[in-house]
Order: sequence, then structure tokens, then C-alpha cells
Amino acid sequence: MIRKIGKMAGAVGTALMIVFSSAATNTVAADDPAFLTIAAGAWDFNKQDDQGAEFRVEYRSDKKFWELKPFGAIAGSSTGSLFIGAGVLMDIYFGRRFVVTPSFAPHFYYQGDSDKDLGHALEFRSQLEFAYRFDDRSRLGLSISHYSNASIGDKNPGTESLLLNYSIPTTSITNWLD
Repeated sequence: MIRKIGKMAGAVGTALMIVFSSAATNTVAADDPAFLTIAAGAWDFNKQDDQGAEFRVEYRSDKKFWELKPFGAIAGSSTGSLFIGAGVLMDIYFGRRFVVTPSFAPHFYYQGDSDKDLGHALEFRSQLEFAYRFDDRSRLGLSISHYSNASIGDKNPGTESLLLNYSIPTTSITNWLD
């Protein structure tokens, strides 16, 4: 059931990108900086055959290409797996405060000590994030991710993550360091 929700989230995210692409061009989105996003939550919460915690760090660029923003990510699970990847995202605003961010990124997967064999070293992460935007432009959000090799491997079990995300404007980090 949750796996279907993960696939559906990817499809919904793509549809939202297309339908609401003009929403990202409003003045609220125009002043968005680059972000450093830290996240933590449940790894493999759906199938629960290698259940644990996932920790992730992302850099989300403020540069736009056809309303899509590039990002890079590194993630690891408490069970020993590691993901490194990069992709694109789109911020879709609902008023000043609420942001929905669908994203897609190919990732290199290293199984490590994990029991979770995802079937291939190349995995694709689709994600849908729902966030609240604060006055300082930082965001607190909840995301659901689905990792899958799109059947390029001999098997494709996939897995899902549910994470709490905090996105910090990189300008705030620079100010803290000064």
C-alpha cells in the first residue's frame, strides 16, 4: 500500500510540476535563496525488512532552469546503506507559507552492511515534500521518498523513507560564520 503511495507521490509531483509551474514564478518564490537541508526519519518504513533511521544532507541551489532547481544529496541509513546523487526539484507555493516540493534524482546506492539489496547500484529517488516557510525563509517540512531502480536490475524491491526536513538559507549560514 505505502509503495503504491510512493509511486503515486512521484506521479502527483510530476503533475504538480506541469500544472502549477507558473506558481513558482510568483514574487514569493523570486526571493528564495539556496538552501542547506538536513533531514532525519524512518528508513524502509513500508516493507520493514531492513527498518532503521535515514539521515540526509542536501544542497538546494537557487538557480532555476525552466523553473527546475538542481540539488545534490547524500544520505545514509542506520542499517549501513549509503546514497549519493543529484537531480532537480520545483518549489510550488500556496500563499507565503506553504511549499510543496516534488523532486527526482538518480542516486548511486552502496548497500554496505545493510540487508537491503535494492537490485542495482543505480537507484532513482522520487520525493514529495510539504513544508512551512518561516519569515527568515527557512522551512520545516515532511517528505516521503521512494527509491527504485526502475527495473534496470534483476530485481527491484524499492524502499520508502519518511523524513522531517529543515531547510536553512545558505545566507543565514554565512551570517552565522561571520
